[in-house]
Amino acid sequence: MSAPETTTPPTAPPPLPTATSAASVPVKPSLAVGADGLARCAWANGDAEYERYHDEEWGTALHGDRELFEKLCLEGFQAGLSWITILRRRPAFRRAFHDFDVESVAAMTDDDVERLLSDASIIRHRGKIEATIGNARVTRALESGLAELMWSFAPDASGRSRPASFAEIPAVTPESTALSKTLRALGYRFVGPTTMYALMQSSGMVDDHVEGCFRAA
Repeated sequence: MSAPETTTPPTAPPPLPTATSAASVPVKPSLAVGADGLARCAWANGDAEYERYHDEEWGTALHGDRELFEKLCLEGFQAGLSWITILRRRPAFRRAFHDFDVESVAAMTDDDVERLLSDASIIRHRGKIEATIGNARVTRALESGLAELMWSFAPDASGRSRPASFAEIPAVTPESTALSKTLRALGYRFVGPTTMYALMQSSGMVDDHVEGCFRAA
């Protein structure tokens, strides 16, 4: 993901690195030191839910088909919106779309679409709701599985340096463009190159925690 605008959960987040004290970390424009003394990517500062998402989820590798399908759908719903808008509604999205179980979503009907269009707890966008159902049907038909397909486009981490600031984080990459092209050819919707880079960031295919962030490995 390009750094989240303003920028699901792993089932078992890895242990977090030891906290770095605020006194020992030079504060950069791309970093912010929270009330807890942790230096983190500045986009996560100031909102408790955003901080938890940054600390426990963003950049953590997801390898499950269901988790990546959820991520794909929520990134699609984010188009034109801020990520915090989607994050705050994520529990409602999970209820609306059967916890993003691919088979259950693929079986949803036009009546379900109309019902969801009256559900104020989610984003009531017909195109995105219909795309979520359609994307589930495409996912169901994959021979290799969604996770295997997506991770085949992950860049080689050994040849990539950690960004020193947000200015060094791209909005799109050759890999996200190639993933987008492949998904579109399969019939997926709301999977543009920028959206796919956002997915790569959030699901751990790339690590864009900036230098000095306590999550930076």
